[in-house]
Amino acid sequence: MIPVTTLRDKKVALFGLGGSGFATARALILGGADVTAWDDNPDSVTKAAAEGIHTADLRTIDWNAQLLFVLSPGVPLTHPKPHWTVDLARAAGVDIVGDVELFVRERRAHAPDAPFIAITGTNGKSTTTALIAHILKSSGRDTQLGGNIGTAVLTLEPPKAGRFYVVECSSYQIDLAPTLNPSAGILLNLTPDHLDRHGTMQHYADIKERLVAGSDVAIVGVDDSFSEMIADRIERAGGKVTRISRRHALADGIYAEGTKLVQASAGAAIPIADLDGIQTLRGSHNAQNAAAAVAACVAVGVSEDEIRAGLASFPGLKHRMQPVGRRGNVLFVNDSKATNADAAAPALSSYDRIYWIAGGLPKAGGITTLSRFFPRIAKAYLIGEAAAEFAATLGEAVPYEISGTLGQAVAHAADDAEKDENGPLAVMLSPACASFDQYKNFEVRGDAFVSHVAALDEITMLIGSATGEK
Repeated sequence: MIPVTTLRDKKVALFGLGGSGFATARALILGGADVTAWDDNPDSVTKAAAEGIHTADLRTIDWNAQLLFVLSPGVPLTHPKPHWTVDLARAAGVDIVGDVELFVRERRAHAPDAPFIAITGTNGKSTTTALIAHILKSSGRDTQLGGNIGTAVLTLEPPKAGRFYVVECSSYQIDLAPTLNPSAGILLNLTPDHLDRHGTMQHYADIKERLVAGSDVAIVGVDDSFSEMIADRIERAGGKVTRISRRHALADGIYAEGTKLVQASAGAAIPIADLDGIQTLRGSHNAQNAAAAVAACVAVGVSEDEIRAGLASFPGLKHRMQPVGRRGNVLFVNDSKATNADAAAPALSSYDRIYWIAGGLPKAGGITTLSRFFPRIAKAYLIGEAAAEFAATLGEAVPYEISGTLGQAVAHAADDAEKDENGPLAVMLSPACASFDQYKNFEVRGDAFVSHVAALDEITMLIGSATGEK
């Protein structure tokens, strides 16, 4: 854990006692801060108090005595309206920050030269974050991975010289980190998302821009108009920018040309890596992720040979286009993280012939937007509450069965794929649905898929256990 020493002996109010909020409270106390914490959930308050964290309703405290207010990123800062604690803090002139801001302050205080890579974007953040951390770890570097990817940033090891930090940042976290200053900052892309929390697309883009604007090197995917304008603005302001693209060649930057990643500079274009044959980095979306990872690793001093070795050995992000087993010419792919149609599209675009397991708790719009991928689907195996709706959408365009359960779907898809003489083939769980009708979350659903695959005859597992770990 990272003790927040920069607030030693200072009064700090904190709201939000979920996973990251609880960790933040502990880090503040460990560093010597005088913390008063609260949450709208009485059970969370009770748990915190039992752990020795001082709790009190923040309506009753002296806000003028507080140096800082730490807000959990899941709590509204601006839209649809500020949380009541935000109004109290602003009325007293108390600065509002989140856990990422506390991390960057500790880094500046204790190890300002510790390499720090921060990643944001609407899509691809987690894969890019995991890929960068893998390249760094596999090259023997002391690497800390956290942030929005699932490990609270203040639970990482404390900053010190030579320790590398790879931190995924959501727009909510960036909004609460006014002095965010990575060694290399990545903005992958921008499409409309979370507008209920940010009001407008422009406000959402402005927040994302802060991460790269404060970076020593700004790595920006320029395949959408918002990001392209951001790259231009940073460059005009004198910032160092590396542009990346998966759609077109660049005069300066890193771009995808088929499976090759090409580095362009000073009129020369030189291949820097080739993703051909790397199952965990299939598809043009992963070419963008890999290009960003390459640029970030170059920025913090990783050699091209080390980068290529790390790319080749990347095990993939768990539950996201994750190859988990093979039988003959059939690859079994866990894409349980695809909880809506847009999230399922990358996996469906990355394989030519698919035995598709889909369904669960349906989202608005169903799978109508995936019709362009229907010619790739040899057969669909429909599960959960969405089965009838998805069957109606598939109609006569795609052969399907209503399997009902995931276990039935895996067994039937595996049998059908084994009889298919075409190849290569993928049996893929990419549900395009939430899991809550049958499973607690997409992680549990993905682990169940892995267990069903592992139980098949003559299967060669590509991961070490039914929990999906390499």
